[in-house]
Amino acid sequence: MAEFTLDLNDDQKQVRDWLHGFAADVIRPAASEWDEREETPWPVIQEAAKVGIYSLDFYAQQFFDPTGLGIPMAMEELFWGDAGIALSIVGTGLAAVGVLANGTEEQIGTWIPQMYGDANDVKVAAFCSSEPDAGSDVASMRTRAVYDEAKDEWVLNGTKTWATNGGIANVHVVVAVVDPGLGSKGHASFIVPPATPGLSQGQKFKKHGIRASHTAEVVLEDVRVPGHCLLGGKEKLDERLARARERAKAGGERVKNAAMATFEASRPAVGAMAVGTARAAYEVALDYAKTRSQFGRPIIDNQGIAFQLADMRTRIDAARLLVWRASWMATTGKPFTSAEGSMSKLYASETAKSVTAQAIQILGGNGFTREYPVERMHRDAAIYTIFEGTSEIQRLVIARTLSGMPIR
Repeated sequence: MAEFTLDLNDDQKQVRDWLHGFAADVIRPAASEWDEREETPWPVIQEAAKVGIYSLDFYAQQFFDPTGLGIPMAMEELFWGDAGIALSIVGTGLAAVGVLANGTEEQIGTWIPQMYGDANDVKVAAFCSSEPDAGSDVASMRTRAVYDEAKDEWVLNGTKTWATNGGIANVHVVVAVVDPGLGSKGHASFIVPPATPGLSQGQKFKKHGIRASHTAEVVLEDVRVPGHCLLGGKEKLDERLARARERAKAGGERVKNAAMATFEASRPAVGAMAVGTARAAYEVALDYAKTRSQFGRPIIDNQGIAFQLADMRTRIDAARLLVWRASWMATTGKPFTSAEGSMSKLYASETAKSVTAQAIQILGGNGFTREYPVERMHRDAAIYTIFEGTSEIQRLVIARTLSGMPIR
């Protein structure tokens, strides 16, 4: 019988320490500046590309780690450095996952390298799913893709919102409606190649947190893409739509749509990001509590502070274990029979919000200023309970999975 262990192996420890060093030496010193500038930190991304962190090879190695812990370990360390900059470094990965989840081998080999570029010419990619009237409610999506059979082209029209790297990306992956009668089952994903006419950046959002990450609308006006840019190919799409129509007539089982396939694959990774931010805030609070004296003694000597720190660390470790379990299950092909992926994202994201808020409280007035990083960490942590499925949606997924009922 194989020995059970939660210890990282030597290779994983080496990668973890390497990433931690990059986060400490490169990301953290730049965090405050790029948060204030609210701009994409291209110099930091380029540094990540030079050392091999921002590259297809690196993420492929972590993705194919047989334990499943490569990606969550990497996310935790980078986001420990700073959430905004880290999201600029890893944001391309969501688009890459969209291609991996839905594309053919040829599409994967053709488009994912173009998403990253190289150390001398760094590129980014964007995954475009959410819309002004269709966030969690993906069935309300309005962006349409119509097939022009004479030219073997798809014509895309609509507006996407909340797109990381939207408008500045070299490659956009766009989810669109191909059969409105099927609701969320009538969606498909498309590659929009570089410099395609009709795609433009709309509003760039000024955000509460993760301000070093570019978030914007993407406007699609008669955007024509070749037939081979439909992820998975038309034959596979036609077969899937035909099955969906038959099941709809029979009132049968649900069919996963293109956007949800991407989100399901990435939710534990988002949980790991939240763990990294929570851990960073906890460490700042712990160090502060040891060195800050009031009434002649360090404030950690007070149970009111010490117990908070004990609870913070307990929640962080519990969140990490949920993330690791979900990541291991996904890698080993074990089904999420209890919505373990959503559990990990829900608990870790709520932990990040709670821990960063407690860190501010422990630092008192200093925690409320930008002289200390916990203020920024608390602003950043708010996004984890929102993007890639709000906490409310995670609870809905979990409740539906556990009960088997169509809870609304």
